[in-house]
Amino acid sequence: MNPVDVLLHPLTQGPLLNALVIAIFASVVCAVLSCWLVLIGWSLMGDAVSHAVLPGVVLAYALGLPFAVGALVFGLLTVLLIGLIRDTTRVKEDAAIGTVFTTLFALGLVLISITPSAIDLESILFGDLLGVTRTDLLQVVVLGAIVLVVLIAKRRDFTLYAFDPTHAHAIGLSPRLLGAALLGLLALTAVVAMKTVGVILVVAMLITPGATAYLLTDRLPRMLVVAPILAAGCAVTGVYLAYHLDTEPGAMIVLAQGLCFAFAFLFSPQQGLVARRISGRSRLATARQ
Repeated sequence: MNPVDVLLHPLTQGPLLNALVIAIFASVVCAVLSCWLVLIGWSLMGDAVSHAVLPGVVLAYALGLPFAVGALVFGLLTVLLIGLIRDTTRVKEDAAIGTVFTTLFALGLVLISITPSAIDLESILFGDLLGVTRTDLLQVVVLGAIVLVVLIAKRRDFTLYAFDPTHAHAIGLSPRLLGAALLGLLALTAVVAMKTVGVILVVAMLITPGATAYLLTDRLPRMLVVAPILAAGCAVTGVYLAYHLDTEPGAMIVLAQGLCFAFAFLFSPQQGLVARRISGRSRLATARQ
């Protein structure tokens, strides 16, 4: 098979074309939000929300509702519960996050075990890109568009909140409200990515692109460009490799993102391990002279 066929043949397959579209769109949405999650230090919060939506997905399937409805309800519920425990008790945020998300995730597994077998546990946990329907595609596009519009429209406020909440409060912004808005967007984004890579791997799409871009540049505007481009490229690469190697598309997408992070970790011009060692040796040689 020549290179042209390798590129074009998958596009003639309806399910694979839908998978490619939803993978690219979900990856871009996750990548944009991940820039703020990395800067604020909300990686664990992303993990919590992505896992805690499981019972909502199961209930939605059981009741015949769109999966996004149940996932969104439980995503927002997770955020509210974590905030309530953090603000009304002496329990610290990391402990509140761990308690809430593990409890809700366990509830989801229990619901799966007592729900009719029509629910495919594997597709919920690991995604089902090749089983994407037009309804799924519409849900992801609508929710993802909402997230992108809000993030772009309020990017300066969110950036100020990430770097200096005190200054944000001084100029009339509400850090609490901005934080709540970001958490709400996190819940929406988890729903967007869930159909792509499943509940288990959503956190990778929510963190890895931003972390990779953070190694490549120290300016947020550039991060907001680099992260989506890398994520979209990984989505395309993952889907194509999954098609030709007959592997799981969601896992291949996350693996591609992980390899990009590893490459940036090693070879980033300023932050890379190799660059730092070369720079250190150069400084040592200069000092000896």
